[in-house]
Amino acid sequence: MSNASVSLAPPDNSTNAWINGLLGVVIFSGSLPATRIAVMDLPPLFVTVSRAGIAGLMALAALLYFKEKRPSKQQLWPLTIVAIGVVVGFPLLSALALKYITSAHSIVFVGMLPLSTALFGVLRGGERPPTAFWVFAVLGSLLVIGFAVAQGISASPIGDILMLLAVIVCGLGYAEGAKLSKIMGGWQVISWALVLSLPVMLPLTFVFLPDSLSSVGASAWGALAYVSVFSMFIGFIFWYRGLAQGGIASVGQLQLLQPLFGLALAATLLHEHVGIGMLAVTIGVILCVFGSKKYSARK
Repeated sequence: MSNASVSLAPPDNSTNAWINGLLGVVIFSGSLPATRIAVMDLPPLFVTVSRAGIAGLMALAALLYFKEKRPSKQQLWPLTIVAIGVVVGFPLLSALALKYITSAHSIVFVGMLPLSTALFGVLRGGERPPTAFWVFAVLGSLLVIGFAVAQGISASPIGDILMLLAVIVCGLGYAEGAKLSKIMGGWQVISWALVLSLPVMLPLTFVFLPDSLSSVGASAWGALAYVSVFSMFIGFIFWYRGLAQGGIASVGQLQLLQPLFGLALAATLLHEHVGIGMLAVTIGVILCVFGSKKYSARK
């Protein structure tokens, strides 16, 4: 199967862009709750490298099956940035953060991802959204930051810092991957990024394998399977395609909806407390996504 047969739809296909982006967000919404479940029984480093190793093997199989041509030398560095940001950086930093904070608390930080993605969309993708777009994007992020500060020192400064770093590297990986998806295709970008990291992640999976697995419950294995198959691979197929079709800054604002889905999962699956403050912040950032969408514009 050639690259042409799986190429992206035209950039002005905004309906498909937002549908693909929303599907990606829905899949990603389960990432932090699932990671929280996984790290209850498994070490964060093992969860990070094993999810990348499993997804990398899936990606390698897909690339071989469809006989995709290898990336050019010019594409290797952008693919490396994608790997650092979304294959290693965000999974590792968020897994470490979830040792200090609840998934409900960490999910609110996801509300900052649209601004991070938009900023890197300007720096790396050459996009220039209008001023009104930035007003809504910054407002949504300030709501998230204000919530984190209001939690006080009792929440965990270490967990908050780790989640902030995770959001920064993830935004870079999203923007770089979306830019490259316009040329290579969404699933090819995440697949090659995973394959590039496979020689490191797969051996480390065995290095960080716990000495005893007898105490690991079925829920932890199920959570690991979810973040490996869906969060690390399938979700990116839709997400990168949506960003490439509709614009990094514009479609990236859909991430403001992710806290709502994530908080619902945290409350349902983990029985974590979702207070009025969390709900208020979530509603605020949802309103901001509609405002930023109205005023967003592609270059």
